[in-house]
Amino acid sequence: MESLFLGHAYIDLTMQTNCMPTGDEKAVAQDYAVSFGGNAVTAGFTCAKLGRRVHLLTSVAQDWLGRMFLDMAQNYGIEVHKRSVRRSSLSFILPNNGQRAILRARDDEYLEDFPILTLSDLKLLHLDGHMSDAAIHYAQKAHKQNTLVSLDGGALRPGLIDLLLCVHVAIVAERLCEQMSLSHNEMLMFLKSKGVKIGGVTTGSKGMLWYDESGEIQHLPSLNVPNEKIIDTSGAGDVFHGAYCASYLDRPNDRWRSHFIFARAAAAHKIQHLGNEAGLPSQEDILFTRSAFLEGEQG
Repeated sequence: MESLFLGHAYIDLTMQTNCMPTGDEKAVAQDYAVSFGGNAVTAGFTCAKLGRRVHLLTSVAQDWLGRMFLDMAQNYGIEVHKRSVRRSSLSFILPNNGQRAILRARDDEYLEDFPILTLSDLKLLHLDGHMSDAAIHYAQKAHKQNTLVSLDGGALRPGLIDLLLCVHVAIVAERLCEQMSLSHNEMLMFLKSKGVKIGGVTTGSKGMLWYDESGEIQHLPSLNVPNEKIIDTSGAGDVFHGAYCASYLDRPNDRWRSHFIFARAAAAHKIQHLGNEAGLPSQEDILFTRSAFLEGEQG
């Protein structure tokens, strides 16, 4: 097992539309995409698309959406370790001028304990804070054997603070700063206090504030993708996480700035496509994106 991604799975329905009907109205969307979804799940698919071997521990229901999800994973060579739920989770996503509205229906009432896996030869564990009992269990095991533990801290979820004690790389969202009433710099200091070696706060189109191996705080700008090329920003952060995981697995001795520069281009590629699957970058896509766009705020 080279890498393990652990989190909650969704099926995403993304619809491109200029209007949203209310009341007793109807409208016709311009386009739509059906794809896998979920933070660590999308990161895992990204890592697999970039050529790495991925195992995924996630929620799966015995329904037609669950079977569709397993088919998607099989297409990418991903080995899924299932934790059963009654119903698959859904996300309805409406991109809107560089932002997105999301309506979710989630089943996280697990019907069984999480599966026990052997982590021999594991090089990377990536978590999104969902399935907290499994996340803490595997983070502790991975940390003990000096396996890199990466966290997508999108929101303040149960067990997240305890989880940070086992995390080497934590990239969190502005939402977590808001929930904890911390500024971006205060969040970085908080991550340092928990022993996180590489920490960052993503700020959407403005890029990321982060600290490197020496603890130096710096700003990584996003790539300046013009407004007319931006189609769907949902999932861009998840692609960012998956891409830096892939970069680390490819070049474990590189500095983290190089991994994040690689991942920044992956996210810039994603936002030009509708839905997660269409936006997954190849190595060639990332090379092209790095050469096509300069640093600077998007839009």
